[in-house]
Amino acid sequence: MTDPAPLTLLNDEGDRLARHLTQTLHITEHQLTRTTLIGRTLTYNLLQAFPPTLEQITRRAGHPLQAQLTTDDRGRALLRITTPDGQERARLPAEDLLHTLLYTHGRLHPTLHTHLQDALTGDEHHATRALVAALRSKPVLDAMNRALQKLMGK
Repeated sequence: MTDPAPLTLLNDEGDRLARHLTQTLHITEHQLTRTTLIGRTLTYNLLQAFPPTLEQITRRAGHPLQAQLTTDDRGRALLRITTPDGQERARLPAEDLLHTLLYTHGRLHPTLHTHLQDALTGDEHHATRALVAALRSKPVLDAMNRALQKLMGK
């Protein structure tokens, strides 16, 4: 079986995140489409940013690692972390990485909750600014740093 296209994997993972967000954010029925867009946008941006960030940081640290988006045995998105010679160092389910980056103690981080709730209102430009604020927020950047440090320590 071949892996689905990366965009399909990211869309599927984004849809899963959107369903999770519908249980967390205050969403009206007419905001469901925007919630799907928010889930996909967060997923696409975070999962596309992680591999090059990991590669650049580990290369500079003298212990280069590579990350490739693939699938697990259930067909779900997975980041496979390897050394340059192909030795597998870690298998990081995309769902777990997203949870690590967005949630604290099982709950959507309050700062992210505020930004994402804000993204549900206003026009597209307003929503875009709110999503960018969420992606650039300290909780997401700190969580990204912790995830990278953990992988470097393995």
